[in-house]
Amino acid sequence: MRAWQVKELGEPADVLTLAELDDPAPGPGQVLVRPSAAAINFPDVLMCRGLYQVKPPLPFTIGQELCGEVVAVGDGVTNVAVGDRVLGAAQGAFADLALTDAGVVFPAPDSLTDDEASALFIGYQTGWFALHRRAALRPGETLLVHAAAGGVGSAAVQLGKAAGARVIGVVGGAAKAEFAKQLGADLVIDRHTQDVIATVKEATEGRGVDVVYDPVGGEAYQQSTKVIAFEGRILVIGFASGTIPQVGINHALIKNYSIVGLHWGLYNHRAPQLVAECHAELTKLADAGAIKPLITERVRVDRVPEAVQRLADGKTVGRLAVVRG
Repeated sequence: MRAWQVKELGEPADVLTLAELDDPAPGPGQVLVRPSAAAINFPDVLMCRGLYQVKPPLPFTIGQELCGEVVAVGDGVTNVAVGDRVLGAAQGAFADLALTDAGVVFPAPDSLTDDEASALFIGYQTGWFALHRRAALRPGETLLVHAAAGGVGSAAVQLGKAAGARVIGVVGGAAKAEFAKQLGADLVIDRHTQDVIATVKEATEGRGVDVVYDPVGGEAYQQSTKVIAFEGRILVIGFASGTIPQVGINHALIKNYSIVGLHWGLYNHRAPQLVAECHAELTKLADAGAIKPLITERVRVDRVPEAVQRLADGKTVGRLAVVRG
């Protein structure tokens, strides 16, 4: 089989190599999937650079999220069968065949195409756990989403609207602003041309926002502390900016807000039943038309390094998916 592999660490365009490998076989508890589509995620960039919390030994195949057909199952697998159309997580989705654990693959909703379904797992699971389990977002509250046109941010915008919140999206650039509006954000702020803090305060009549969804860190986090409302919750999702902010605990005390971390991957190990329950909820929302990954680009297999590099450079809008054909 063919697979996009990282043989040395660096920028995606420099280190990704298309390799010919033996077809894998599923072991106990594993599922072998033929991907029809595989979403590109920012952790793919971080893995190429050696900066992700998961650091597999070199060489390794990238791609963490897919939709495809089950072609074989290992001993003990009962939740899926050969021929099933599934979505889920995999280490090595940018390949002709991908191995994954049975616990992180689920039936793909009939309401979504393969490329849309390939982007439903990581970003939407992250958003659902953050907004509902960690921040307890309530209807009528105001949600601020940083990087609202990105992978996890776009999911948070749709999930916030589905939960009945007023959603403010922060983006960088006119194209991303237009995309965030398509997602359903009630107010979009272009940080390149607008003052984020002043605009949020004006839009909320000085009250601030109830929940902040921050996958960026750095300056975005500092802005969040200035616009968070009384009893607000700042969700720490990641640090796409490359800067981990220094947190002023005294400021959280004085303003009476919470700083809430979310590491969604831990749920797969510590509470996998909640991941399954979340998938059921996301499927209901997708079937009802309340959420739908907006795939802005379908990438041919031979263009993977270029596409991942554009994501790394912040030059993409919405979700990109590698598709077969």
